[in-house]
Amino acid sequence: MKQALNKVSSIEEVDHLFFDGMTLMYGGFGGVGSPPTLIEAIKQKGVSQLKLIGNDTGFPHIGIGKIVSLGRVSHIITSHIGSNPIAGQLMTDGRMAVEFSPQGILAERIRAGGMGLPGILSDIAIDNDIVQKGKVFCEIAEKRYMVETALTADISIVYAKKADTFGNLIFDKSARNTNPLCAMAGDITIAEVEEIVPVGSLQAEEIITPGVFVDYIIQSEGVDWKWAWQ
Repeated sequence: MKQALNKVSSIEEVDHLFFDGMTLMYGGFGGVGSPPTLIEAIKQKGVSQLKLIGNDTGFPHIGIGKIVSLGRVSHIITSHIGSNPIAGQLMTDGRMAVEFSPQGILAERIRAGGMGLPGILSDIAIDNDIVQKGKVFCEIAEKRYMVETALTADISIVYAKKADTFGNLIFDKSARNTNPLCAMAGDITIAEVEEIVPVGSLQAEEIITPGVFVDYIIQSEGVDWKWAWQ
């Protein structure tokens, strides 16, 4: 029997993966569940012209907001930006393009990307001129739908409560949110975790994301979002 692959790495070992203009997908909701150590590493490397895909823009100093607020993002696909006023100003000034996608549709587009599907069909806001712009339509059983394209990324960064060395992941409560979906949709997926345990330590039924979707595991150095909702 072959020994399970050990995917535990350090920030230094994955730093070379981040590059200017990359498409980066991230888990989290208002910063909760976003991987702070990885986000800080991307910030420190100084990469720019990023194309982001994620639920929101965090807060100015929490989550992905740390990078957004520095003006290093050229384009973002997200469900809302209201918790980060700097993101709103960047959009208004024309310095960051924002594509809004309803939260459920956004999650399904990410899931479709992870499943290898080209997109999903939706009739949400189908009569809205803003939502319709640039969309392809089709008709099934005499009902009209919009085609919402699937989403993938060069790199997905996710945050988990626990992982074994193969990359099987467990998420904690609301920090689970979009993380399992994002883990599936990246060409490369890096998981930042609070606790790393040997293969065989996790019960099969508690694993949310199988290790086959994870390429690298990073030990978290602590979170910056625990006070965000206090």
